[in-house]
This record gives sequence, C-alpha cells and structure tokens, in this order.
Amino acid sequence: MEHFYVWRFDKWKRWLVIVLVALFTATFFWFEQDGAFSVFSSEEEPVALSKGNANETNIALTFNISWGEERVFDILKRLEQDHVQATFFVSGEWAERHPEIIEKITKSEHELGMLGYRYKSYIEQDIEQVKKDLLKAREAFEKLGLKDINLLRPPSGHFNKEIIKLAEEMGFKVIHWNVNPNDWKNPGTNKIIDTVMKRASNGDIILLHASDSVKQTANALKTILPGLKNKGFHFVSMSELINQAHANSELIE
Repeated sequence: MEHFYVWRFDKWKRWLVIVLVALFTATFFWFEQDGAFSVFSSEEEPVALSKGNANETNIALTFNISWGEERVFDILKRLEQDHVQATFFVSGEWAERHPEIIEKITKSEHELGMLGYRYKSYIEQDIEQVKKDLLKAREAFEKLGLKDINLLRPPSGHFNKEIIKLAEEMGFKVIHWNVNPNDWKNPGTNKIIDTVMKRASNGDIILLHASDSVKQTANALKTILPGLKNKGFHFVSMSELINQAHANSELIE
C-alpha cells in the first residue's frame, strides 16, 4: 500500500508559503533576465559598470569579437552609414591575428577594449592565471601600438569580486552590460531588434557581437540604429559613458 503524507497548515502559514514562492519566482526571473547579477553600490566594494547615468539620453553600443574575420566588416559598414560610434571588445589573441581589422576599427574612430588574451572564463582559472592572461593581453595590444587600452570585459562576462579587484589594481575598468539580445545565438533578426528596442533606456550598455558566429546582427542594426536615434538616444563610447557623473555600478556573481 502506498502512503501519502499531507502537511496541514494554518491559514496564515499557507499565505506565508504563497508569498515566499512568489518572491522566489520574481527573484528567479529577475536574475535570468540578462545574466544574473547583484547590485553593489558601496564605494568600498569592487564593481563592474553595467549602466551609465539614467538621467542622460546617452547609451553605449558594444561589440565582442573573439574569432572570425568576416561579419565585422558588415557591422562596421552599417555603423559608418548611420554615423554611430561603438566600443569593440576584442581578445588579445584575435587582435594579434587581425591587426588590419584592428586598424580599421580605430581609424573609424571606434573605441577598443579587451576581452583578455585567450577567450576563456576567468572564474575557471586561479587568480594568478588571470593576471598572466591580462598581462599577455596588454602586451599584445602594446605591440600593435595600442598602449592605453584600459577597458576590460572578462570572457563570457564571468567574474567575481577578486577578479574585479585584480583588474582595478592593474588599471582596468571592468565593463559589463544591461541589454543583451543574445545575438550570438541567432534568435532571428526581429527578435534581436525587439529585445533592444523594448529594453533600451537612458545610460544603457548594449551587448552585441561581431564574431563570425553572428548571422543576423548586421541586418538588425539597420533598424536598431535609426530606431534608437528616433527615440532620442545618443550613441557614445564607453569612456564617455563612464565619465558621466553618478554612473551606477553592478557586479556579476
């Protein structure tokens, strides 16, 4: 015979369970939205910037590149046609292999940041390995004549307080994002457009990709760039967004 055990709750206990479940569900969906992150606003905590000044209409359009050499040209062409400045985060290993593309990016007056040297999650490495990767990345950029690269987006957006602290000690500013349409998954041009257009707000950092894995991003930009301009937003570099007063800082866990 099967036995079923039934918990009996008083009325107030039932309501308590309902409230706790609702809170848990809301928290879960909040964390799932654009990559789970927690907010640390204390100046004593190491932080990663994921949003600029919400009182300004400026937004930063950022692209990650870690492999490939084809898709980036269509994206650069689209940015030029719409007179939009962006920030490109590239791995040191990729930069070494494609100095001519790096030159094209910088000559087009876009900003450069780094994704470390090898595109490998920092939280899967010990802190000394992370430091070696950052030093190697810095050396790679310096050999290309780029000595002032101080914007860092850790590979896959994976980092913790220890990694941010190390980065800050080495003179880097850690940059995350708060609008992510996951264009690298190629979810459909309209899906990319809808995600960006619906979520974009003052001070946002938008994450897109320019590696060869993306097949729909350039087409999506045809609508996104003029669409955001029509909404009154202004595209600026990450450095300009950082320089705005009262920027909010958030930390990935």
